[in-house]
Amino acid sequence: MDPHPHHHAQPDVSESDVLPTEHDSERIERSRLIAEIKATADKLERDNATRGDLKILNRALKELRYAFKIFTPYRRQRKVSVFGSARTQPDHPAYAQARLFGELMAKEDWMVVTGAGGGIMEAAHVGAGAKMSMGVNIMLPFEQDANYVISEDEKLVHLKYFFTRKLLFVKEVHAIVLCPGGFGTQDEGFETLTLVQTGKRDLMPIACLAEPGGTYWTGRKE
Repeated sequence: MDPHPHHHAQPDVSESDVLPTEHDSERIERSRLIAEIKATADKLERDNATRGDLKILNRALKELRYAFKIFTPYRRQRKVSVFGSARTQPDHPAYAQARLFGELMAKEDWMVVTGAGGGIMEAAHVGAGAKMSMGVNIMLPFEQDANYVISEDEKLVHLKYFFTRKLLFVKEVHAIVLCPGGFGTQDEGFETLTLVQTGKRDLMPIACLAEPGGTYWTGRKE
């Protein structure tokens, strides 16, 4: 028997017991966990936690609570996260490829999750269409506004922290696609690979996508 069994991501479930049931045991477990969260908050007062630490914890908890609320109705819907440059122009072949990918995934009844910005993220949403798109936008002082496909959609989440955003990109989906991009794309790709390699995330497809004839991933393959 394999001493380190691998768990394959189920195609219709983002995590075990993703949706609450009406069973008494489930309600008791939820109540216990909520009580633990409250007890942890009380300990912060006893610890004399600093204002800065409290602000981080408060904001992170608020962000995740709201994000989980948005994602919960779609937990049994297959989803793919698409990463790539926010600066890729609509006339670039990589934009066209990401748009085509989004379109094909939507036709297969997969939702497309991106960082909600421009470039590759916009292209994937254009292809998928608003109904099959979800966005996890990061609030930055110099960028980025959400793209026009998702900007007014209720399936868009705005986040302050990168670590809460990156959690959603991996936790809430069943596959990852990396398109040509910069530091952010590389960071998201390597973190996902690390989580899968260490067993912190179930096995799932992780693909590198480029336009026909594109060389972005060629060196890495070698």
